[in-house]
Amino acid sequence: MRALITGVTGQDGYYLARLLLEKGYEVHGMVRNGMSSPPRENPDGLAGLGSKVSFIEGDITDQASLDRAMQQVKPDEVYNLAGQTFVPVAWSQPFLTMEITGMGSLRMLEAIRRHAPKARFLQASSSEMFGKAEHSPQTETTRLRPRNPYGAAKLFAHHMTINYRESYGIFACSCIAFNHESPRRRVEFVTRKVSQQVARIKLGMSSRLKIGNIDARRDWGFAVDTVRAMWLMLQQPRPDDFVIGTGVTHSVKQLLDIAFAHVGLDWRKHVEIDSGLVRTAEDDALCGDSSKAREILGWKPEVTFKQIVEMMVDSDLAMFSHTPMPTLRAVAGD
Repeated sequence: MRALITGVTGQDGYYLARLLLEKGYEVHGMVRNGMSSPPRENPDGLAGLGSKVSFIEGDITDQASLDRAMQQVKPDEVYNLAGQTFVPVAWSQPFLTMEITGMGSLRMLEAIRRHAPKARFLQASSSEMFGKAEHSPQTETTRLRPRNPYGAAKLFAHHMTINYRESYGIFACSCIAFNHESPRRRVEFVTRKVSQQVARIKLGMSSRLKIGNIDARRDWGFAVDTVRAMWLMLQQPRPDDFVIGTGVTHSVKQLLDIAFAHVGLDWRKHVEIDSGLVRTAEDDALCGDSSKAREILGWKPEVTFKQIVEMMVDSDLAMFSHTPMPTLRAVAGD
């Protein structure tokens, strides 16, 4: 089996590439700066996997490059994980967010239609599409009402995936993923921001952590569990869309409780509430009902929120203290 992954140097790209390599796939990762070496924009993104992944040049904003990549790789499976994924940036750069996250997905679908119509396609959709949800938890049939440019761009990509499936017969699935974290989460996201600062505070490298709304709640899962669901979707006899979430929400305050307690500290002594970090339009309680995925895919989350947070803190402690860290496989039991 031959797979093509966009966004291969990101958190999900790494775990998906690792999963596919373990299953014997030939893995190709699309990068913007050539095929001969791991991409410059994130040299550590693939860690030890870089030598096992074939890099192919392509840009999600350039149709011609996607057409060439599809012709060269001739993939059996395409996983579209590329996108501008940080909500605050989506507000400051809405046109860029739509160009990459929205139109980028349409270009990928068009490249498949033209050059690899038998390939199976996975679109990484997002719980941000639910936005101002009318009920909780959310399912595949919940009305989509995004409250930020990122969610709106994902909604466009989601509906184009459905349209290409229904109009052209492409095996196209959407993974409506709720928040999923890991030690490879980018530092802009609150879970990694917390784990890094907790590690720095514990090691005497810092003393304060600025945070926004500590009452905000999210359905936080584990990235390894999420990419496993993505792969399972493309192994089914028929394409479909699936909500992937844990079905349990936690507040930022609970995140702080777990992270600081893990290193023997009280977060109240180190956290400063900063109103400037509060979202312009906060989503309502987003919580994923993954009953459909559990029934059809046989999927369920395997790592708890507490385990994820403690894993991230341990990883950042090891990074800042320059000590060896147990492998993720050993830590997560995956």
